[in-house]
Amino acid sequence: MAVPKRKTTKSKRNMRRAHDALSGTQVQECPNCGEMKRSHHVCGECGHYGDREILETSDIL
Repeated sequence: MAVPKRKTTKSKRNMRRAHDALSGTQVQECPNCGEMKRSHHVCGECGHYGDREILETSDIL
């Protein structure tokens, strides 16, 4: 059975985890209404995705 020969130091452990941090949510301005929305998602304010209306404004509320 494979087991570690030596204890992994805090420094080596932290160096390994250096790239594990989560990044913030990517947001951009909606081209239709100007509100901030997540990339590649339907705008929550106007219901548009790109230049197409996906949701009617009555469905959003």
